[in-house]
This record gives sequence, C-alpha cells and structure tokens, in this order.
Amino acid sequence: MIKVLVVDDHPVVRDGLTSMFAQDPGFEVVGEAGDGAEAVRLAKALRPDVVLMDLRMPGTDGLAATRELAGVAHVLVLTTYDNDNDVVAAIEAGATGYLLKDAPRDELVRAVRATARGEAVLAPAAAALLMRRVRSAAAEVLSPRELEVLRFVAGGATNRDVAKGLFITEATVKSHLLNIYAKLEVGDRAAAVTEAFHRGLLVPREQRFSP
Repeated sequence: MIKVLVVDDHPVVRDGLTSMFAQDPGFEVVGEAGDGAEAVRLAKALRPDVVLMDLRMPGTDGLAATRELAGVAHVLVLTTYDNDNDVVAAIEAGATGYLLKDAPRDELVRAVRATARGEAVLAPAAAALLMRRVRSAAAEVLSPRELEVLRFVAGGATNRDVAKGLFITEATVKSHLLNIYAKLEVGDRAAAVTEAFHRGLLVPREQRFSP
C-alpha cells in the first residue's frame, strides 16, 4: 500500500484528492497539509511514500518544502502552473515528478505509483517546456555558424560539401570543426554529431543533406 500525504492550501482540492485515493485499496492517505511548513512536519512524522505537493501556498511554499523533504519522501508536484521556470525550479528542488491538476484520474494514479517507485514523472506540457529550455541552453554552446556546419556534417556532408553549401573555404570548415570538437569535448566528427544529438543541439529531422 502506498502512503500519500496531500498538500494544498485549498480545502476543496485536498478533500477531492483524499477522497479519490481513499477509494483505491492500493493507497492510504496518511495526512493533509495546507502549507509547506505543515507538510514538512507531517512528512517527517508520518513518513509517507509520496507527497502530493502544491507549488503556490502562503508562508512556506511548495518549492521550499520540497527542498526540506529530500531523503524523507518522494515529492510529486501537482499544480496548475506549467511554465518552464516552475518546472525547472521544482526539479532542482528535488521533486520526483511534476503533474498538472487537470490530469485525468487514471494518469494521476499512475503518476503516484511511479513516483513511489522513484521514477521521474512529467506532465506532457511540462516535458515539452523543459525540452525547449534544455535545447535553448544547449544551443548557446555553439555559435550559429558552428551549428550550421554541424547540421551539414550530421547529414553526411564532407568538408568540401560544407564549404560549397555555406560559401566558405574548406580551411574555414576545418577551423569550425576544431572549435566544435573543443566545445563538445570530442575528438572527431562522428562523436561531435552523437554528442550534439545527445545535448539536443540537433534533432533527427535535421539529419539530411542535399549537395
């Protein structure tokens, strides 16, 4: 049986979540809290498997509470907010998952079960936001021109092909490649492409080249 602590500053939301999980024999709601400070106190006393944590609450908010619960319980953030700052902040604070309050009942139940196992859970909207943020940060590693060169290389282009396609010399292409290798900490073009895909600098649809 999975022990759950419900944390939300709105009594109606707490009642709804408590009632939902109380009807499932696989769960036990061990307590409710209306703010982050109370959540931390109850979690340390009751040792739930999963804390369903709201983000925006008066006093100690969900992020601060999540930080304090590291090593105490798995935290599944359940909120109405889906901007990338909240998603990243929650993950950095130690949350195991991030779900929106409009998630269907079955999805929420699956998410709590996964969270109890320590598996990462992200709402599709949150995952998309996080992916865009990661790719944006990754893209800053290379200059726009270096990214252009890398896209050609990923599509199978030779240095001569790249030079022709970008109207630069082969020597300039080699210079760009050396800079790319250094920035990505790799030793050759194949490793550079692999690392670029890994970091989100390139996506599969960009792996094309037409001389």
